Amino acid sequence: MNDLCIDMGWNSLNKYGEQLCGDHVETIEQEDPSLVFVLADGLGSGVKASILSTLTAKIISTMIAHSMSLEECVSTIASTLPVCQKRGIAYSTFTILRIAGDREAEIIQYDNPPVIMLRNGENYEYRRDRVEIDGKIIYQSKIDLTKDDIFVIMSDGAVYAGVGHALNFGWQRENIIRYIEEHYQASRSARSISTLLLDVCNRLYEGMPGDDTTIGVLKVRNRKTVSLLIGPPRDPGDDERMLSRFFSEEGKHIVCGGTTSSLAAKFLGKDVRIGFDYVDSDIPPIAKIDGVDLVTEGIITINRVLHYAQSCLADNRCYTEWCVKKDGASRIAGMLFEEATDIHFFVGKAVNPAHQNPDLPIHFNLKMRLIDELAECLKHMGKKIEVRYY
Repeated sequence: MNDLCIDMGWNSLNKYGEQLCGDHVETIEQEDPSLVFVLADGLGSGVKASILSTLTAKIISTMIAHSMSLEECVSTIASTLPVCQKRGIAYSTFTILRIAGDREAEIIQYDNPPVIMLRNGENYEYRRDRVEIDGKIIYQSKIDLTKDDIFVIMSDGAVYAGVGHALNFGWQRENIIRYIEEHYQASRSARSISTLLLDVCNRLYEGMPGDDTTIGVLKVRNRKTVSLLIGPPRDPGDDERMLSRFFSEEGKHIVCGGTTSSLAAKFLGKDVRIGFDYVDSDIPPIAKIDGVDLVTEGIITINRVLHYAQSCLADNRCYTEWCVKKDGASRIAGMLFEEATDIHFFVGKAVNPAHQNPDLPIHFNLKMRLIDELAECLKHMGKKIEVRYY
């Protein structure tokens, strides 16, 4: 199982008219390695619900990560949450998924819709043991993991989607399972699955969600490395060292920038075949070098990739754009966001005088800043990032 990892992604819809989401997701990754994923849904909506869910998710994730008992977690939540003056209760539902060493999953569920699990693209019914703690009915499960197992965790806003609109009884759990099975693709990432499902919820709500809605997805998958090279080194004497290290990396290779492409082609003893087809009028065409998976222009292309990454972490509305287009930025986005689990950046620190032009329509004066921002976004997507400067 050492070559396996957990891919995860989640997105939320706020209840129509609310500025804050009453659902909250908290994750903790540990060195063992283990992962704790918590989705909490606070009572009601708006500010109060947001406070309840945030407190619940943070407290539970921290306590579970420190191997404290479920009884202690539930007791702590009950004594910590502020009491609603109108209803006289402190209440937040929660779902906990703890994965130990990519080998075993433990699921703890309280009043959220039951977690959906897929194995080999089909619904997998797992055992749920019922326990009562402080008057609360909680379900616990332990499952041995295999590659491509998928867990779909949701707040009740998902199953209520469509009530009073397109569906009389909402998007029931069995309907969600059927939809996931019908649209299953082994290559689809966790974040893409959550986006796909949340888009359906939004359509069923006709763009006016009647409740906060969150869908989180965790997927067991193989590790896959993508390396990206941009810019020549500051010292031309480092060309050989940088390129040797870059091409020695396993997985796929992306080369960005005209000068960088020429250096890579020379190192490989190949030619650069320039493309002239503008798939996107704002993004320069891709080129080709035998032995390189993707060759693109540099700064303009990476700037667009950064835009897609920022969108991915926000509402992911650009997903339908980059997932189908074939320009350089869209293809890089697909490789970094969907395919890669480990991303290695090789950044040459030579200064291109053209990039210092203040009239350039790019908020950029150093490519290192652009790469740093992109790397930070990718870390928030759960990618393992290495950045090497030359």
